Amino acid sequence: MMNNHPNGLPVAEIVSKVGLHDHLCLIYETQEEQLSSAIPFIKIGLERGEKCVHIADANTAATLMSAMREHGINVDAAVSQGGLTITNKGIYPYEGDFDPDRWIKIIEGVITEAKSAAFSTLRLTAEMTWVVRTDPRPERLIEFEAKFNHLAGNHDILGICYYDERAFHPEVMLDILRTHPKVVYHGSICKNPYYVPPEEFLHPQHKEREVQRMLARMREDTENIEKLQQSEQRIRRAYEEIKVLKDQLYTENLALREEIDRASMFEEIIGSSAALQPVLSGISRVAPTDSTVLITGETGTGKELVARAIHKHSQRGAHAFVSVNCAAIPASLIASELFGHERGAFTGAQQRRLGRFELAERGTIFLDEIGDLPSETQIALLRVLQEREFERVGGTQLIPTDVRVIAATNRDLKAAIATGSFRTDLFYRLNVFPIRVPPLRERPEDIATLVEYFINRYASKAGKRITSIEKRTLELLQSYRWPGNIRELQNVIERSVILCDSTTLSVDERWLSTETSHLKRTSRALTEQVGDHERRIIEAALSQSRGRVAGPSGAAARLGIPPSTLENKIRALGISKNRFRAS
Repeated sequence: MMNNHPNGLPVAEIVSKVGLHDHLCLIYETQEEQLSSAIPFIKIGLERGEKCVHIADANTAATLMSAMREHGINVDAAVSQGGLTITNKGIYPYEGDFDPDRWIKIIEGVITEAKSAAFSTLRLTAEMTWVVRTDPRPERLIEFEAKFNHLAGNHDILGICYYDERAFHPEVMLDILRTHPKVVYHGSICKNPYYVPPEEFLHPQHKEREVQRMLARMREDTENIEKLQQSEQRIRRAYEEIKVLKDQLYTENLALREEIDRASMFEEIIGSSAALQPVLSGISRVAPTDSTVLITGETGTGKELVARAIHKHSQRGAHAFVSVNCAAIPASLIASELFGHERGAFTGAQQRRLGRFELAERGTIFLDEIGDLPSETQIALLRVLQEREFERVGGTQLIPTDVRVIAATNRDLKAAIATGSFRTDLFYRLNVFPIRVPPLRERPEDIATLVEYFINRYASKAGKRITSIEKRTLELLQSYRWPGNIRELQNVIERSVILCDSTTLSVDERWLSTETSHLKRTSRALTEQVGDHERRIIEAALSQSRGRVAGPSGAAARLGIPPSTLENKIRALGISKNRFRAS
């Protein structure tokens, strides 16, 4: 027994879509195909408590009942309870005469009996092939179908008429199709565009009127085709316009990005000092890779500048750079900020929200102040780094992520590990490629270049022309220790530009002297002691290395500090390296 039609659609699903007042024509090629739809159609009716009537000749009826039993339908019980009738009594043509009106009256009687037996709906199936074999006048059959359409529309009936495609002449089959508003063929219920209403089909001038309808439909179809062609042309033009606008927008975005690159200090690294060279070298080496980077350094040294430079020169540079300051977000919201949340995940979560990781897809996420990340969020971040997937807050679906992670901190993470506030495994996942950004006091030779850069930047914004800087001011800036690093220098220059009334820039010494004067008043002796102690340690190291600063056996390696830092201290303390080379 077939369970599917040729296109694979389950038969039970097809017949379950037949609704009240539907009159369908089902075209079949084999008896197996006919039974595979008739049985589930009748079964559904019995399950719903409807009156089911199947009209067929004796052979077809016997075959149907046997097949129904094979499908678990208790035929005898259904018949005895009145829910199922399989009959041909009083319906078959007498002496080769098929009378459509007598058929309609018989069906009306069945409707009356069904209602009196408290059945709300009549479900009717009929095998029609035997009719044309008995009465060769197909117009009588077509007349019946048209009248049954009218009957089905006025009573609670749904019916399927079965036609063997092989038994009818194509012209007859065409008229049969015209009498059915819906047709089942090869697993689909099709709305019949060629359907002719009963009052039209039975009209004496049916043929003439159908010609007019066909001509009108041709004209309508032609107009619709022209409208579709016009719509298609408009869509194509709109698509081309969208494509042009998209390209224009992309170009404008690139131009805007380049403008931002020129305007923002976080898109340029200023300086060429020896202390800065390891940073520049590290950026050029790690940028083309996809490795995780951990940037360390004091506040204001430009860690985000380094992160943006890595992203800009990476293969992800054309995609988003998303920056998150972990210290600025409350601990209760940081997980939602990073990974997003589902609707109802917590009080106030009125709708689903994407997190920063999803916004940074195929790009880079910069986690600033990573040392302030809560312990529970550290676990979630560790999972992202290990498995490349995460869950939104309040969600259960794993979301894959393709994001490069760059983290930064001004804290000593190893000390945080020792106190238990930072996870060891997360540290080693982040510390794949460490970059230390030196404080400004370790790169005094870059101060003049930075000052010039900031003067040009803020003078241009203020519409001022500043061509020089006082020598005393530059010396003051170079001697200051800059506890706020580049950010503090930036603020001082911006303030000076605002107050500058000439072409020469000067800085009020009082802006820098607060900390310096305080130190001079309260700890001058201590500073001298520290300086003397530092001098003795450096000189001892230089003596052991015979005046060599860099290298595995150099003084810097012995002291555990960068060679550039040691060079700066040697110059600041006025130590001569040459006298140790001779010793």
